Amino acid sequence: MYRNFLSGLILAALPFTPALAGPTEDYESLREEVWQVTLNDAPLLATSVGDRRGDGQLGDLSLAKYEQQIAGARAHLAALEAIDPKALSVELQVDYDVLKTSLEDFIAASAHDHSRYILFTNRGGWFYGLDSLPYRTPLFTGADFESYVSRLEGFEAYNEAGITRSREAVALGLTQPCEPMEGFGARFATRIVEDHTQSTLWQPFAGEKPASIGDAEWAELKTRAEAAITGSVLTGYTAFHEFYTEEYEPNCREGTPGVLATPGGDDYYAYRVRSFTTTDMTPDEVHQLGLSEVARIRAEMEEVAAEAGFDTRETFIEHLRTDPQYYMTDEGEYLRYTQALAKHIDGFLPQLFGTLPRQPYTVQAMPAAVAPGNTTAYYEPGALENGQAGIYRLNLTELDQRPLWELPALGVHEAMPGHHLQIALQQELDIHPLRANGTFFTAFVEGWGLYSERLGIEMGIYDTPAKEMGRLSYEMWRATRLVVDTGLHSKGWPKSQAVAYMLDNTALSPANIDAEVNRYMTWPGQALAYKVGELKIRELRGRAEEALGADFDLRAFHDTVLENGAIPLSVLEAHVDRWIAAELAEDAG
Repeated sequence: MYRNFLSGLILAALPFTPALAGPTEDYESLREEVWQVTLNDAPLLATSVGDRRGDGQLGDLSLAKYEQQIAGARAHLAALEAIDPKALSVELQVDYDVLKTSLEDFIAASAHDHSRYILFTNRGGWFYGLDSLPYRTPLFTGADFESYVSRLEGFEAYNEAGITRSREAVALGLTQPCEPMEGFGARFATRIVEDHTQSTLWQPFAGEKPASIGDAEWAELKTRAEAAITGSVLTGYTAFHEFYTEEYEPNCREGTPGVLATPGGDDYYAYRVRSFTTTDMTPDEVHQLGLSEVARIRAEMEEVAAEAGFDTRETFIEHLRTDPQYYMTDEGEYLRYTQALAKHIDGFLPQLFGTLPRQPYTVQAMPAAVAPGNTTAYYEPGALENGQAGIYRLNLTELDQRPLWELPALGVHEAMPGHHLQIALQQELDIHPLRANGTFFTAFVEGWGLYSERLGIEMGIYDTPAKEMGRLSYEMWRATRLVVDTGLHSKGWPKSQAVAYMLDNTALSPANIDAEVNRYMTWPGQALAYKVGELKIRELRGRAEEALGADFDLRAFHDTVLENGAIPLSVLEAHVDRWIAAELAEDAG
């Protein structure tokens, strides 16, 4: 899973005036304007790309700002549609399609009150972004620390805007369901510390003073940071905790947990399906696809169980879930094992890719504030401009529920050649920064992550039946998501039915399944992107292998898939088809 602490939206706020110099010039001018507005509206994104305009700011969560962004997006879309894409180069046509899809999606989301007022899930929200500031922003100079402290000082107002919109969610009946939010208030309360030095936000001041900062300036910055943590931050945390426990939690949704139980929920979920898959699929079509994939993968799991000497898939899975040989009890040992495995996987990459990113990654523990109840791992992007590596985050809680046989598939998904390779490479591509940093398509990003798990077969890392069952269980996990997510949000399933379905079909531990279903209930549609995207990439690879035969070059295919960054699946398909045609023409010539 890719966790983005910055901005994945195209934000637009100003009307566009065409240059009237030709389609290419008009398009490039419009694209640049959208990028500049995006940087203005997303200060943390600006910081990540080395732009200092957003120093000291967290952004504007107010509803008025959101409405302004919608109006700007409509104006920019109108200007874009006035430009004939056929008059652009092939490269700019790809660019045009990406921008158009992003603007259309942002506008489509705004048609639903859910997008306006549901600002947090059981595992994420505007308040969690603050946790990442100590390691997601540059901290080298006095100006860097000044920006950091100013952001802490601005949290109270930023937080109040989020509470205001969430209060409207309560009034409209758009709260999250009760079951997945159990324990949320208690977990959040751990942020409210009595001693500011125990806050993770004090970390930048806990070490040695940077040589570039004078003693007097450093003392002043520390004084302000202490005041900001004990004042703005803890006041904001306390205000949210009181809002949540006194207003929100008593009004959480009982009964059917799916979003279909909310006003306008059917239409909203249909939009979410289209958005997260970048297709025109309906919820029922996704559900049927999931049932088909589950049946196929179950048959493969039966074969692996037989290979391992077990009579049935179920008895092998029970063995994998309960045998102590597959589990570690020491957190440090588990982390070091994962780190060594990641380095082993790195050695296969030149065989599979012609172009690799310069940015490194590291494997670290998930922050204690977010680990309880979370899934096994996620990826955080780095930023070369700020001296930050990508981070493959590992959950070190409940190790008795985190078997070693799942780590090969997990590692290739979250780090290399999955999220880190794709996202870091996108940041380094010779494409406009709006494409490199300001657009995001889950179906591509998570589809690539799941496709990368299959690349582990070609690396030979699933070298025991247990590890191969781990891979199949992870693929089954994504297939069952298609059934469970649509079951919850379009067919009225209760949580118990979703949990039972995943327990029956995957080898995941009960704790992981509970955490996953809680995630699906509070984040409708996101879980659909993985399998839909992976199946499209596999389909395109099969098409290229059949067309090119002995001339098929796997490294060139992978480079082709990744060379535009994350793009809608329809745009990817057209791009790969052009590549196949060009390869055939070259061979014929």
